[in-house]
Amino acid sequence: MNELVIASNNQGKIREIRAMVSDVSLLSLMDIGFMDDILEPFNTFEENAAAKARAIYSFSHKNVFADDSGLCVHALHNAPGVDSAHYSGERDDEANLQKVLRKLEDKLDRSAHYKAIICLVWDGMSHYFEGICEGRITKEKRGDKGFGYDPIFIPDGYEQTFAELPLDIKNEISHRGKAIRKMVAFLKTQLVK
Repeated sequence: MNELVIASNNQGKIREIRAMVSDVSLLSLMDIGFMDDILEPFNTFEENAAAKARAIYSFSHKNVFADDSGLCVHALHNAPGVDSAHYSGERDDEANLQKVLRKLEDKLDRSAHYKAIICLVWDGMSHYFEGICEGRITKEKRGDKGFGYDPIFIPDGYEQTFAELPLDIKNEISHRGKAIRKMVAFLKTQLVK
């Protein structure tokens, strides 16, 4: 079976992805012994995803995919965007989402979208897949599932936050789910060769 490295140690993200990808053996960074931090110094999701994927590919020489994703709040000029993981100045999910809530206190427009870009390095070639999920920001946290900004993001067409929705529904409609389905469709074309 083909191996594919997930360029992440985020257990929430790994759990979501494992629920969606079959036909390949998924390995985490821990599985391949990669313990270094990978810098994400770029201003675009594409560049950050590519930097992570290339670093892991150089280390392991295995097929790998990395994603960079974030919450883009329209009233905040699409912030936190690529800075979503460190929006509060540190990597702290609670502090990050509280900062978004504080900045939106006096705003009427609470629309937002999640964006995910996957960079897949397959047989040495880079391929990109994008997923976007439109929604809005709540006024307070709701739900105990998910991670990151999930407790304050309500996807369009729903009344529950990502942190309240069952994982299978979240995976069906989320930005990462959409990008992963595009990647899986591509992988199926590669696996039959």
